[in-house]
Amino acid sequence: MNVKGTFYVLTKTAMTTAFGEERWNSFMTKLAEKDKYFKNMIMSITLIPVEKLIIFFDEMCGEFFNNDRTSYLMFGKVGAKYALSPEGPYKAFMLTKDIKQFVEVYMPKLWTVFYDGGTVITKLENNIVHLKVTGINIKNLYFEQLIMGYNQQALKTFGKKSVVKKVRSIASGDDDIYFQFELKDS
Repeated sequence: MNVKGTFYVLTKTAMTTAFGEERWNSFMTKLAEKDKYFKNMIMSITLIPVEKLIIFFDEMCGEFFNNDRTSYLMFGKVGAKYALSPEGPYKAFMLTKDIKQFVEVYMPKLWTVFYDGGTVITKLENNIVHLKVTGINIKNLYFEQLIMGYNQQALKTFGKKSVVKKVRSIASGDDDIYFQFELKDS
C-alpha cells in the first residue's frame, strides 16, 4: 500500500512552520543518509510506500519529539487541520453542513485521497461514528494512532469534538482497525 505524497507535503508545511526551513532541511539530509529513498524529490503526486512513511514519522519523532512515538496522534491531527483548512487541498469536503453526509460520504473519501489501498467504512449511529479500516496489513500501533488523530481532527474541524475508543487493532492481532468516536458539540 502507498500513501500519496500530499501527506508528506502537508507534514513538511506543518513542520517548517513549527521548526523552520533550516531545521527541516537538516533533518531531511540526515534521513536521506540513513535511507536513500528520501534522496528522491517527494511531491504531492508521489506514491510513498507506507513502510517508508513509517520510517519518516519514526525519524521525525526522534529528531523533533524526543523519540515520543505517541506524536503520531498529533501528526494525524495536524495533517487533518492543514488538509481541511480553508486554504487546504480538501477544504471542499467541509462544505456540507450535514454530519451524517460528512461521516458516511466524505470521511471514507479522506482515506482515498491519501492511500491507494485498504477500505474505510464509516457509519453514524446516534452520536457514535463507527470507522473501520479493512484490507491493509500494517501492524504498527503508531500508524493506527495517525489514522485515529486524523479522523478525530476531521470531526473537530467539522464542529464536533469526540472521545475515541479503539475497538479493534491490526497491530494487536485483529483483522481490521475499528474506532468509535463519541461525538460532543464543540
